[in-house]
Amino acid sequence: MGDAGEPWRHPSSGVWDDGPVSRPVIGYALVVTAAVIFGVNAGVSRVPVQAGLDIDSYTAFRLTGAALTFWLLAALMDRSAFRAPRGRALALVAALGIAGVLGAQATYNITVNRLPLGVALLLEYLAPAIVVLWVRVVRREPVHPRLYPAILVSLLGLALVGQVWRGLTLDGIGVLVGLLSAACLASYFLLGEALTTHKDATSSPLQVVVWSFGIAAVVINLYEPFWTAFDVLGQDTTLLGRLDDVTVPGWLPMAYIVLLGTVAPFFLFLLAMQFIPSTRASVVAMLEPVVALVVGWLWFAEVLSTAQAIGVAVVLTGVVVAQSARLVPAENVPTAP
Repeated sequence: MGDAGEPWRHPSSGVWDDGPVSRPVIGYALVVTAAVIFGVNAGVSRVPVQAGLDIDSYTAFRLTGAALTFWLLAALMDRSAFRAPRGRALALVAALGIAGVLGAQATYNITVNRLPLGVALLLEYLAPAIVVLWVRVVRREPVHPRLYPAILVSLLGLALVGQVWRGLTLDGIGVLVGLLSAACLASYFLLGEALTTHKDATSSPLQVVVWSFGIAAVVINLYEPFWTAFDVLGQDTTLLGRLDDVTVPGWLPMAYIVLLGTVAPFFLFLLAMQFIPSTRASVVAMLEPVVALVVGWLWFAEVLSTAQAIGVAVVLTGVVVAQSARLVPAENVPTAP
């Protein structure tokens, strides 16, 4: 990002922008908002699951509800989003729906059920490293060297947050699926960026989510129909933790999960990449588990250890380092080691 009035270039789009420096700031604000919403959703998602909703039904209802919401938004705001992508765009949208949307959900659910939560989160958030390496090695685009230490620092912070030294007898399948979850998360940023901001992009963010979530919803319903969740969601449930004495209809927290825990953050991530590249957006997204930790402390009265508090500070440091790697012209980017 250049100084005020100085043009800057989105590394993936190759387009120079003479606009004000506030454009990248908008991108960072969108990613931070999405990460915070996702982190809060980690707490809300405990409510229907603890009420008896199994993971497959939960995932099917979440993705189907999100797809229907995106379709409604398209019908009300921009019906051109229903236009089917063609050629390369169709292949990328299908890959985004299967890997970036459904794959990320399925692999995460498997990982957290086979590994300690801290290890699962650490594996999933190898995604920023995958994004940076893909952009640098495969796309052969300039990446600011400061992003490398930013990723390492953030991963160190996540290791402290997740206290990965506990339960180090790991499930081999869990580790492999955890690595796959990182690849799926990375694919969401990379494919979403390729579809909406790359130099040959032809799709709008709304069109991308309408079709990718639609594909993901169809596939998951072939395996687990979303209506299998109706029995549990039709019952009253407690809000758990410090709100254990509060009872609400089961559909209410699920509605939050669909609208604010899925539709809003996924769409915000795509919008953010109109302003900042995937390399930076994926690093800032590492705030999600930090927010989830704070939610666990405030809502569920979980103990926040000294190591975890230090980990929060370390993750924030890594995010700040990533943001300080300013967008600059390609010829001025220092050579990566």
